[in-house]
Amino acid sequence: MNTTNKKTILMVLATLLAGVMLGWLLFGGSGNETGHEGHDHETEASGESETWTCSMHPQIRQEEPGDCPICGMDLIPLENEDEGEQDPMSIRMSATAMQLANVSTAIVGTLEPVKSVRLNGKVQADERLVFSQSSHIPGRIEKLMVNFTGEFVRKGQPVAAVYSPELVTAQEELFEAQKIKKTQPQLFIAAKEKLKNWKLSDSQIEALLLSGTSKEEFEVYAEGSGYVMEKKIKLGDYIRKGEAIYEIADLSRVWVLFDVYESDLAWIDRGDRVNFTVASLPGETFEGTITWLDPVIDPQTRVAKARVEFVNSGLKLKPEMFVSGTVEAELTAEPGSVVVPKTAVMWTGERSLVYVKALTDQGVSFLMREVTLGPSLGESFIIKSGLEQGEEIAVNGTFSIDAAAQLAGKPSMMSPEGGAAMTGHNHGVTEMGTETAAEKHSPVEPVQTDPAFRQQLTNVYEEYLGMKDAFIASEAHQVMVAAQEVEKSLKNVDMGLLKGDAHVAWMEQLKTLESTISRISKSMDIEEQRTEFAQFNLSFYKSLKMFGLKDKTTYYQYCPMANRDKGAYWFSETEEIRNPYFGDEMLGCGETRETL
Repeated sequence: MNTTNKKTILMVLATLLAGVMLGWLLFGGSGNETGHEGHDHETEASGESETWTCSMHPQIRQEEPGDCPICGMDLIPLENEDEGEQDPMSIRMSATAMQLANVSTAIVGTLEPVKSVRLNGKVQADERLVFSQSSHIPGRIEKLMVNFTGEFVRKGQPVAAVYSPELVTAQEELFEAQKIKKTQPQLFIAAKEKLKNWKLSDSQIEALLLSGTSKEEFEVYAEGSGYVMEKKIKLGDYIRKGEAIYEIADLSRVWVLFDVYESDLAWIDRGDRVNFTVASLPGETFEGTITWLDPVIDPQTRVAKARVEFVNSGLKLKPEMFVSGTVEAELTAEPGSVVVPKTAVMWTGERSLVYVKALTDQGVSFLMREVTLGPSLGESFIIKSGLEQGEEIAVNGTFSIDAAAQLAGKPSMMSPEGGAAMTGHNHGVTEMGTETAAEKHSPVEPVQTDPAFRQQLTNVYEEYLGMKDAFIASEAHQVMVAAQEVEKSLKNVDMGLLKGDAHVAWMEQLKTLESTISRISKSMDIEEQRTEFAQFNLSFYKSLKMFGLKDKTTYYQYCPMANRDKGAYWFSETEEIRNPYFGDEMLGCGETRETL
């Protein structure tokens, strides 16, 4: 019995072992395969969670979207590129990544190039309707019937009374000639003509002859209607023949003179329609036509005048009122041009770039392409070459696409030829560990400075801050005006307060400061101004480091991508980074290098 049980148990064990071996042979390979598939699936599932990074600081990695803890810029999704995509130079983005990065696209089309040009100006009296009311009688002003500026006068109205000894004598001569007019009629006629030369009418002369007595005061009558713009004399003044008493303007027609900047002159021409408003008349819009365009540029303001002649019904417009106008200008020389929004274009100073969308088997990808820009249309650009009608481009989120391309080592704004994937923001240090030219500063040691000189240098710095803010706003005209103020403050610095080596050092610094600020103050090209601004700051650093500021702290800040990727510095009154080289495009790019 025991032997039988033992045999039974051995048979069962042998059967189980044989079954296990057979199962392994039949399903072991597929089991491993299944396990491998499960692993891939797990990896794929884990890949669905996006990794987020910063375009400026790619070493940042987060599992959720948010702001970069270093510079505060929005994080962008980081993707592993599919090596099987159609164009190895393009960057692929999933629909989710595009949505989170706020990427949107549009089809390139052609439009008639129309630009809304904003103009500011003032109301002025029509120069052709302004006249001087003069007295044709020499003598003393006895009465003024019009006593203040702004009073309205009508043609033929008496405006003043003049006592003239010469006129009294001429009347006596007339009376004597009247007595002998039968024997000497020519003498009588000559006496009357003398009075007519003083603008006495025939009726006035006949009234004198009838009365037989001399008149001591004669009235001056208005030769036209209008408003007194200027009163030139006072009661009791002596005046010469032909001397002006009032300046009078007819305001039934006025001029509206608009300032046209050099950059807008190509868009403005005679015959253009202008819609304009006045702050004191809210809700009202006026319309006029440009009848004249100044052929020269004002050397101080760098603007030309465009004139609109306006029929001033009800005298709503008054001289010296400020007006704001808009011209819908057409560039007739380039009909049917390719036009793209400004948000689609990334500009490095030398190159203008767009990202063209392409559909591949792997999904949506974007390829960087260089284009040639034509005139600006306000919120869009004319594209002269590089794009064709019907192509689809990114119009929002272009910097996010470019950042992703940088991280993947694809061609980008910073690296036109592409390269190795970025691993961090080197702040201007090259692969060889050397600094860019903009960062190289020879050692500058502070020196003892006359307090008066330090105050004058502080005045220059305060004007500089206004120019820096204008660069942040990317307003070329404001930069030009602010630079003129910096230039004036530099001229007020008394170098005689410095002695010895300090005097020599300031002379060298001043040479660069004056030459660069002069070019900034004469330019209306914001990028040219920024190039000079970068050079100005290098010399200004030496000045502030050597001589110091009075009761001021300034922050010396740096961006490696400014000045065409050469790097550039600027000064700020606060530690907050507000980049003057890119404006709103990359406002937070940079870091504080030194506190003075």
